[in-house]
Amino acid sequence: MDLDGLKEQLRKKAAKQGQTDKVKELWKNLESQKALSTKEKLEKLLALSRQNKLESKAASDKVGAECVSRSPHQPYLVLENNFNLNSSYGQIPISLGLNIPGRVLYLLSRDEAFKDLSLAEAVFIDLETTGLAGGTGTIPFLIGLGFFDGEAFKVVQFFLNDLASEFKMLGELLDLLSDRKFTSVVSYNGKGFDLPLLETRFTLNRLRCPLSDLPHLDFLFSARYLWKHKYESCRLYNLALAHLGADRAEDIPSEEIPWRYFQYLRTGDFSLVEPILYHNQEDIMSLYGVVVAGALTVGQSLENQETEIDSLELFGLGKIWEKAGEKEKSAELYEKALSQKLPVELSVRVKKNLALYFKRCGEWEKSLKLWEDLSQNSEDLEAWRELAMYYEHQARQPETALKLALDGLALSRLVNSALEKDFEKRVDRLTRKLNGVEQNGGKGEQR
Repeated sequence: MDLDGLKEQLRKKAAKQGQTDKVKELWKNLESQKALSTKEKLEKLLALSRQNKLESKAASDKVGAECVSRSPHQPYLVLENNFNLNSSYGQIPISLGLNIPGRVLYLLSRDEAFKDLSLAEAVFIDLETTGLAGGTGTIPFLIGLGFFDGEAFKVVQFFLNDLASEFKMLGELLDLLSDRKFTSVVSYNGKGFDLPLLETRFTLNRLRCPLSDLPHLDFLFSARYLWKHKYESCRLYNLALAHLGADRAEDIPSEEIPWRYFQYLRTGDFSLVEPILYHNQEDIMSLYGVVVAGALTVGQSLENQETEIDSLELFGLGKIWEKAGEKEKSAELYEKALSQKLPVELSVRVKKNLALYFKRCGEWEKSLKLWEDLSQNSEDLEAWRELAMYYEHQARQPETALKLALDGLALSRLVNSALEKDFEKRVDRLTRKLNGVEQNGGKGEQR
């Protein structure tokens, strides 16, 4: 079944009036009953809504006839849609994903295995499920995959028409995965939700999930590093609109997806799940788009071409390189971000990060300047403490160190800081040290 053109259809067509708030409320109440299995929830929903079904029998019969022609009674459906390599998703040409270096994928994933891999053999995955909590009672009724296939990027969706046919559907999915021999997995929060859930369903059906042992790029973390401070939300839908310029129709709330599916099982009204199929396909394409966009940005930093990258993305790049253990490159990016205009809160964080880095590297002059900036522009007690330590142990100027420690102590008492005791001990030690020097005619030993 081809989903091409479904976007335009969804725009022109509102959700059917028969999807009543009463049924939705019934589902919400059942969903909150965690002790119930998926089957028990469905049975209760059927029983509670039987009276509504009788009242709307004529309308239901009409919808059912329409659904049979569009969705034959099969245990599951396999839907496919191809995106030509010469086309684009938003501002991202589809073909660009074939040219992402393994070094960039490594930085995004922090998995050494990606250094020798490419997106050409990767599978992008996204699930739609009967619940958001996970666990053995949660079933992925729609499994979306995206991958390169010849001259196209293909989206394949496995849709479960009958809960009792999960084993058969997973068997066909297993055949596809075994035939394609993917070398890596790409997801958005897949490490925490999608893949563990899929592995659970395979295990419960006495099958082995072939994706379990593959290197996994969960792009959620890198997306947050890059764009958390740039956009209001890092949901795929928001990033697709704001960063990719994709033409996605209005999304449906995640909490609405399970009850739409159960309503479909109850009524056979395929129009209930059409928005879910569209949502899943767009999430696969949005995932592909943001991964490529993020990879292009990281690639620019790899080639020292950050001149067109704004300060917020430079900050995010610094985080990505830092998490990958590349401290020197991270510091370089943080310095470039500081040279542009950063929000005050981020500027403080970057200066602290850099000051500590330069301190560890023994670059005291750079570290000192940053701590002085922090002490002047904010009542940053950590800055006062670091300055006191520097003048005591590096510059060997106990008088200056004592003055800074006293200032820090006064500030700490104003803000009730946990550093108050640290400053008290520092003041006491420096005072005794200076007194010892004076009593010995300036010849006492500094400690």
